[in-house]
Amino acid sequence: QVQLVESGGGLVQPGGSLRLSCVASGNIDSINTMGWYRQFPGKERELVAGRSSDDTTNYADSMKGRFTISRDNAKNTVYLQMNSLTPEDTAVYYCNAGGVRAADTYYVRLWGQGTQVTVSS
Repeated sequence: QVQLVESGGGLVQPGGSLRLSCVASGNIDSINTMGWYRQFPGKERELVAGRSSDDTTNYADSMKGRFTISRDNAKNTVYLQMNSLTPEDTAVYYCNAGGVRAADTYYVRLWGQGTQVTVSS
C-alpha cells in the first residue's frame, strides 16, 4: 500500500518562509506527477503546484514567484518552498501523487493527510 506523508507545516509570521515535504512510501515502481494543493475552510482544494516525472512544472498564478516545487524522484519525495508568505496563504496543504505504479497496483490519485500552514503575527 502506498502512503503519502507530509511534514513541515506550522506557524510562520507574514513575510516568512516554510518548506513542506512529502514522502511517498510503499513498494513504488514509478510516480507520474507529484504536487501540492491547498484547502481553505469551506472551500474546495485548489492547485498550488505540480511537477511531473519529466520535470514539467505548473503553478497556480498566485504562487508564481513565491513558491517553488521540487522533486527527488529517487526518494519519491516532493518539496514546496514557500516564501513571502501572507495570511492569505493560511490553509491546509495536501500532497498529491498521480499515476502511481506499485507492484501490481495502479493508483490514479493519492492524497496525503494534510498539513496546516498558518501565517500570522
